[in-house]
Amino acid sequence: MTIQAVDLFCGAGGLTHGLFLAGINVTHGIDIDEDCRHPFEINNASTFIHKSITEITSNDLIGFFNKGHKNNSVRLLAGCAPCQPFSKYASTRKSTDYKWKLLAEFERLIYDTSPELITLENVPQLRTHPIFLDFIMTLEKLNYKIWWGIVNCSDYGLPQNRRRLVLLGSKLGDIELIPATDLNNKKTVRDAISFLPKIKAGAKNSVDPLHVSASLNQLNLKRISASKPGGNWQDWSSDLLAECHKRSSGGTYKSVYGRMEWDKPSPTMTTQCYGYGNGRFGHPEQDRAISLREAAILQAFPESYQFIKPNSRISMRKIGMLIGNAVPVTLGKIIGESFIHHMNQLKNISDESPDHIPQLNLLDKS
Repeated sequence: MTIQAVDLFCGAGGLTHGLFLAGINVTHGIDIDEDCRHPFEINNASTFIHKSITEITSNDLIGFFNKGHKNNSVRLLAGCAPCQPFSKYASTRKSTDYKWKLLAEFERLIYDTSPELITLENVPQLRTHPIFLDFIMTLEKLNYKIWWGIVNCSDYGLPQNRRRLVLLGSKLGDIELIPATDLNNKKTVRDAISFLPKIKAGAKNSVDPLHVSASLNQLNLKRISASKPGGNWQDWSSDLLAECHKRSSGGTYKSVYGRMEWDKPSPTMTTQCYGYGNGRFGHPEQDRAISLREAAILQAFPESYQFIKPNSRISMRKIGMLIGNAVPVTLGKIIGESFIHHMNQLKNISDESPDHIPQLNLLDKS
């Protein structure tokens, strides 16, 4: 059996690329951000649909599945909705924020089209929200077997400490995420990016335009020069401190203006991971913030992964958002391998009992 997938919040293609590496055919990706079109299509040979999920009907989705359907294939629907409403940094957001409704839209499409397999990825905080509990209850009513848990991606070979909630669902039988592979041998920043050419703050590599770092003013150059790997602004002399650091509340933000450490996984890549003052995003030894390419590699995108068309203008903000919002490719691959393992187990059972696997019922409503 083969698995055909549609990625509802595809972004730049992190999940899709990971599923592809695992052997899953992702035929369509859907996202409201047109900037995702080029990286999604050029790197994944898949079709990008520029729409909000709120505009996608069940007939649309059935049509996408029908276009890529092959004999003996099952359908996987991925719905890794934007995480901002559920993040610990979004506690002041109102529940009327439309992004809160995106999980419900995913639920709607599951209810209407009944794909055999589903997956969801989001921040760990989602598990505390009533909308997630309602989502689980709906899946159970629809006869999905569910596995979900909080995953530290560094346990699976990502050179980054990134904790995410992952959910797998199947109408075909029990399912779970495959066991962690790198609990005692975690991939480090050195493993991931030490081979890249040196560049200065504000400069870019002549061969790879994405290997570019943000410029730093003279004060921040002095600050990063005084920063130790794994340290923070508390290592500085008093003349380098910002006013916010001198207030008592400043002590709660110890990770800003920090350097990474070569021999540990990186901190979580955010949409502002290219900014030295936005977290522990200083290069381990060069006096600059990490480059966009380094951030992408720490998200497990291949070094050759394209985010913009050749000779296009580099926007640190836009590309930073594409990288930071992505599902790490490694996690996508682990999710894909979990579904492949699930299908292999079912095949072994079906060889003994051919009627065990339900027949597909893909109706062409287009």
